[in-house]
Amino acid sequence: MLTIATSFLLFLHPASQAVPPDPEWNCDDPMVQQEMNWCAARDYAIADTDLNEQWEITSAEMKRRDEAFEKNPYARDTRPGYFETLLEAQRAWITFRDAHCRNEAYAFRGGSMEPLINATCKTALTN
Repeated sequence: MLTIATSFLLFLHPASQAVPPDPEWNCDDPMVQQEMNWCAARDYAIADTDLNEQWEITSAEMKRRDEAFEKNPYARDTRPGYFETLLEAQRAWITFRDAHCRNEAYAFRGGSMEPLINATCKTALTN
């Protein structure tokens, strides 16, 4: 089952992020809960896009470091590489972030504020 925030995120595309479903909505001063929820989901989508852009840069650097290590004739280390370690950490962090924010939002479980709290938390941690 999709939450309100999830369904907004599914249809959010970077090109349409500035266009709310209701033309009267203003994320600078949201007045109703649905508007607040949509704006929070939009803010999270922007933060997630920024994080994914940084991921591309950082993961490329870790792969470069792995290649440099492999070329070292004295490298006899069989531990996971830079990229594999980064990927493991990122996956663990995403699991933590999502569970932590879901738990924080449970203070409003089932209510109209739950998606707002969840998205706001994820935005803060993602930034």
